[in-house]
Amino acid sequence: MKIAVCGDISPSKCSELFEKTDAEKLFGDVPAIFSECDRVLVNIECALTYADTPINKRGPNLKATPKTAEVLSKVGVTDAGISNNHIFDYGVKGVEDTMAALRSAGINYTGFGKDYNDSRKNLIIEKDGVKIAVIAVCEHEYSFALESRMGARPFDVFDTPLDVRRAKEECDYVIVTYHGGKEQSIYPSPRLVKACRAMIECGADAVLCQHSHCIGCYEEYKGGHILYGQGNFHFTAYSTHPHWQSGLGVIFDTDAGFKPNFFPVKVNGAAIELAKGDDYDSIMQAFSEQNENLRNGKWIDYWNDFCISTKERYLGNISRAFSDKAEEHDNELFCGRMHCEAHKDVIDWLCKHYWEVRGFEN
Repeated sequence: MKIAVCGDISPSKCSELFEKTDAEKLFGDVPAIFSECDRVLVNIECALTYADTPINKRGPNLKATPKTAEVLSKVGVTDAGISNNHIFDYGVKGVEDTMAALRSAGINYTGFGKDYNDSRKNLIIEKDGVKIAVIAVCEHEYSFALESRMGARPFDVFDTPLDVRRAKEECDYVIVTYHGGKEQSIYPSPRLVKACRAMIECGADAVLCQHSHCIGCYEEYKGGHILYGQGNFHFTAYSTHPHWQSGLGVIFDTDAGFKPNFFPVKVNGAAIELAKGDDYDSIMQAFSEQNENLRNGKWIDYWNDFCISTKERYLGNISRAFSDKAEEHDNELFCGRMHCEAHKDVIDWLCKHYWEVRGFEN
């Protein structure tokens, strides 16, 4: 069995083109790759709805036409993860419309539930007696389910590794899609490395991190595969940042040892296409160099530089929050950052404990 896994899809800036359902124009030659696969999994990074019911939040509210699901089905998408920080951007109505659109298009979805426990349901894919479990989780940045509230399936440092272990007892392979990691950071935080490696040790065959909007780095760890950042899949016209102009899909083949076969895509206006020629060489060369930096330990220096580049923004918010000068959005931003793993990773790095800094000095 071959399964392709791709990153974030959010046609929020080109929704009118998806409304016309011109799949060939929007996806170019990408469906040729999908035609070779039994299943194709993507992450839906927005609500698929016509509703005008945005929730109150920091950051953008993303939505696209429900016909997006029809287009995805046309190009070969069979499954979707909806565990992310934007699935609840248009409230309950937006979520219900998204699920209805996916069902209508014949696309399975996973990573959402009526409460926390209900959200912890895996997607099981089976062919010729081989079973693959897909576990889609997200960090705690909006949308996440609570004990008594519907939402996206959140990553939990205790429960998720146990979910992975139980899934491995029942299935031949386990894929975790982890919607998290710091946006625009090519390299993971030390915490994210430990979390992904722990899931591999608990039985995951692959952990694929999404959300960062950039292609990150890859490692093979104890027989498992970790991709720290797939980049976007179809998130065009939203940003001109170089990171947003390419993404990395991956195909796993159960008949070939489940080793990842990477294929890069690039943005072409409002569409995407398979990267070829110089574009392919450039993307894969940078990816190779990033992988080497992960292996040789240089990645931690790049992570440090990234955190330092955000220092004024993060520490400025910390100094204002809940002070006499604080506005409501200052407090909300602070609370959001303290609960979201990716933001807290940066804060932890910038605000190291004095024991770490001073060591055994008197």
